[in-house]
Formats: sequence, structure tokens, C-alpha cells
Amino acid sequence: MPNLTLETDYARQLRVPLETVCGIDEAGRGPWAGPVAAAAVILNPKNLPTGIDDSKRLTHAQRDALFGVIQEQALASSIVMITAQEIDSTNILKATLKAMALAVENLSPPPSLALVDGNRPPKLGCPAFCVIGGDHLSLSIAAASILAKVARDRIMVEADRLYPGYGFAQHKGYGTKAHQEALIRLGPCPIHRLSYKPVAKVLAALQN
Repeated sequence: MPNLTLETDYARQLRVPLETVCGIDEAGRGPWAGPVAAAAVILNPKNLPTGIDDSKRLTHAQRDALFGVIQEQALASSIVMITAQEIDSTNILKATLKAMALAVENLSPPPSLALVDGNRPPKLGCPAFCVIGGDHLSLSIAAASILAKVARDRIMVEADRLYPGYGFAQHKGYGTKAHQEALIRLGPCPIHRLSYKPVAKVLAALQN
């Protein structure tokens, strides 16, 4: 289970309060449709939510319940979405890093340092440290993973109502067989990432 060991160690190294350390994570880099989401969280060490874990290890119900609890008990939290259109106009890496940076910028109070899941940090106004598999290790990163995942999933459920037939409520835009079949049958919709090869291939076939 993730804990605050990394947060505590880095806070000591940089001589900053533990209450100013944020965790950052993203959700939705791989899907063929929908936004990419990033969240940043500064947990309150004196009022930690129970049950926080890597969002992928939790059930839908557990993530949903923790979503509100994390926001209520955290000292600060922020969620940012970058649209499919912007992903297409730049690329998924740049879009993800932008979402992370904006999520941190939106934190109030601002953090003194950030722990980032993965191996590529965004450009921030504070020191940032990458943690491979951070959502398994860092409680702050795990909390951020829950916020990003739940917020994005909710957007994809709404997208299912706006663009019926694709199954967005079920697969959340990921490249499942059902999604591929719907894409071939219906063609891309406004939230599909046209720069992604499976979507571009279908679009090219429809235009020929």
C-alpha cells in the first residue's frame, strides 16, 4: 500500500514542510477518444483518507467514494483536462505534461515540491521528482490517480449520452474490440483522437 515515506524523505531533503508536498498523476493517455486528465493533490498528514491505493487496484465503487473524501480532506487538489483536439494538435506527451503543470498551478496553497508518477516531469515552479510506479508507493500520487481516473471516467459516461453507440460508458474510450467495431460502423465522433493510428485508419478508409 502507498504511504507518505517518499513525501517525508523528499520534504526532509529540501527542508520544506510535509504539508507542502503534492502528488501528480494522469489518466487517459492510451484511449482513442476523450481527454487526458491530470490531478495534483496535497494531502493533510494529520487527516489522511483511509483506503487510498493505486486507482487501478480499486473498484469503481471504492474510487467513487474516495473521490469526494480526498477532495474534502486534502489541503489542496486540482484536476485538469486536455481535449482530444489539443492532443491531436500537439501530441499526447505534451498534452499530458501541460495538464500536469496546470493542475499544479491551480493548487492553493502552492506546493514546495512535487512527486510525479512516471519518468517525465512537467515544467513546474517548484522542484519535481519522478517516481516510477509512484501510484503504488506514494500516497499523494495514489490520491491524484484516483481524482484523475474518476473525473475522466465521469466525462466519458457523459460522452456516451452525447455520442451514443460507441460504448464510451463501458470502455471509456480505450481500444476495445467493441470500440473498434463501433468506430468502423459509425466513423469517428468529435471526441475521437484523429491522430491515433486506429482512428486515422478508419477515417482514411471512410474518405476513400
